[in-house]
This record gives sequence, structure tokens and C-alpha cells, in this order.
Amino acid sequence: MTSAPYRLTCVLFGTPPNGAVGRLRRSLASMSLLREPLLLLSRSQQVKKLVSTMPVSAGIVRSYVPGESTGSAVDATAELVDKGLSVTLDFLGEDTLDAAQADATVTAYLELLQQLAARGLARSAEVSVKLSAIGQALPDSGHKTALENARTICRAARNAGTTVTLDMEDHTTTDSTLSILRELRKDFPETGAVLQAYLHRTEADCRALAYEGSRVRLCKGAYNEPESVAYQDTIDVDRSYVRCLKILLAGQGYPMIATHDPRMVEIASSLAARYGREQGTYEFQMLYGIRPEEQARLAASGETMRVYLPYGEEWYGYLMRRLAERPQNLSFFVKSLISKK
Repeated sequence: MTSAPYRLTCVLFGTPPNGAVGRLRRSLASMSLLREPLLLLSRSQQVKKLVSTMPVSAGIVRSYVPGESTGSAVDATAELVDKGLSVTLDFLGEDTLDAAQADATVTAYLELLQQLAARGLARSAEVSVKLSAIGQALPDSGHKTALENARTICRAARNAGTTVTLDMEDHTTTDSTLSILRELRKDFPETGAVLQAYLHRTEADCRALAYEGSRVRLCKGAYNEPESVAYQDTIDVDRSYVRCLKILLAGQGYPMIATHDPRMVEIASSLAARYGREQGTYEFQMLYGIRPEEQARLAASGETMRVYLPYGEEWYGYLMRRLAERPQNLSFFVKSLISKK
């Protein structure tokens, strides 16, 4: 008899027997029940090894995380750029509680930026940085450490000819992240921000950041947040996303529209036309491996289409936590196995 973790892994990543896609479809109805098992699996090195070596799952993982090394990430970037796409790269890792690990993450970004510049990719590829990966959560010195490390990465990015965007994490870090953003923009005004539409506060944050030269990525939000700070119903999140889109597209900044939702893509295009936005004064963003045909369509139509490309040895925990945080994440993952549109 197979173990429960093995059976759950098979449901998520596929198994050799026929009918895997059908089981994946049927499993969507009970995704919200999987959060705790998924978080448990995210910490299992044994299951990670199983997932990464099974013939079917190994291919699936590579579809969403192109590799563990800097070289593999840069190679994947080159392939995307050759197709007319832009890229933002995320060296995986978060919630770092060790200063040495934070320093190692900074070093990884410096190596990445060096290779992007050497390959002539810096004009089309920037980097995304999670502050918790570079020291934000360190006791006592977290804010200062993250700011200093972010400055180092921003300086290297500018020297390479590209930019940095600060990823947003759970709501407890929002104020700290925006504070660090303000400090960084004094010397590096090109630094991008990320706002999450499911938070009640985000409309106000959009108004505060919709000024000339301000790069703002708007996403729906991926974390499992409490009702006191975030909308819970999908329709409320969608309405907030549209309200935030209107603020950003009507403003003087550079909106980065991060969504896989076909309705939001259509609405964003309509709003861009309404506010007289020319192509190139905003962009669309989607995750690596999700809706690649739509990514290609947007790029072919003249839109700037940026692909969020995660890489690194922490891919397993990243993937499992993203699936666990919100049932919608797992829905997009499963649907993307079935359709690339």
C-alpha cells in the first residue's frame, strides 16, 4: 500500500498510469483541503527527491522552474528574449533567518546580473527580489540588513544596465517593504514596487505610487491572508484589481499588469485605450510556464510581455508553498498542465 504523501504527490505531479489528467481535473473541487498536507510536503526532502526524479513530474517541474543554477536560468532567459518576451528573474528563497544565507542570496543575484550583462540580456531582463530572502526577517537588524543588501543589488543592476523590483510578501511585511522602497528610490528611482489587490489598503497604496517614473507591478495576491486585511471572495478581489488598474493606468507611472486571468487582460487592454496609454508605457506579466501561448500572443500584438522566471535550489519549497497558500494557485497550475492558452 502506498503512503499518503506519495499518493498526494502523484495527484499533484502525475504518475505513469493513464488518466492522470482526469484525476487532476477532479481534484480541483477539494483543493482547499490540501493546504496543510502541501505545507508538510514542502518540508520533505524525500518527497522532493521523488518529485524531481519521476519521469513525468521532472518534466512538469522544469515547465515552471527551468533549473537550479544561474546558467540554466540565463539560458532560459535567452530563449524567452529570442521569442520577443521580457523577463524578470527571481532567485528562490525567502524567510531567511541566517545572515550568512542572506549574504549568499545577494551573491547569487550579483552573479546573475553579471551573466545577464555578459550575454547581452540586461536590456530585456531585470531581477525580482524578496526582502525576506536578504535579511528582512533577521532579529533586531532585519530592516537595516535588507536595505543595505537591496542597495547592493540595485547598484549592480544599474551597472549591468537593468533594474530591480521588490517582491511583496505577506501583509505583515508590507509597511517595511514600502519603507525600504522609499529609501531605495532616493538613489535608485527605477526600483519597482509590487502591490497586491486583495489587500484592503492597496487602492490607497496605488494612489501613493502612481507618479511619474514609478514602476508598479499589480497582482491579485498569493498569500493566505485574514479577512481583517484582505478580501476573501474572488469577485471582491477582481473588483479591487480593476479599481487599482484604473488608478495606475490613469496615473503617471509605469504599470506592470501581473495576471493570468483572461478577463483581467481584456479589461486592462480596454482601460489602457481609455486612458490613452500607448504600448510600451505599461506591460503585462505572467509566470514562467503559465499560459505561454497567451504570452506569445500579447508579445506579437506589440505589447511588452514580461515572464516571471524563478530558479534555484529552493524550487521545491517555493512550488509547494505557492500551491498551498491559495487554492487558486493550484487551480492555475493544474489547468496549465491541460492547456497552454
